[in-house]
Amino acid sequence: MRTAAFSLLLLLTACAGAGGGGPATPPASAEGPCRNDGLDRFTGRTASTALGVELLKASGARTLRWGAPGMAMTMDFRADRLTVSYDEKMAITSARCG
Repeated sequence: MRTAAFSLLLLLTACAGAGGGGPATPPASAEGPCRNDGLDRFTGRTASTALGVELLKASGARTLRWGAPGMAMTMDFRADRLTVSYDEKMAITSARCG
């Protein structure tokens, strides 16, 4: 049993550190469900922690998920989450709820 628990902990630790090249995820600051209206204005801007805070405020999302180039992401829908994808130059390519 201890071996299984240790293996799970090791796996979770490895996943937490994956893709460390992106911007830090800012703390959640919004309290409502996510809204896509007006998020197109962020396309082309450089991904950063400060811009993440702006995106959270503009969308009303509670959480922010950064999507690095080629990064695998789950397809589960969450009404309170904003997913922001960026390219190799850190330019935002899309921002959408879910």
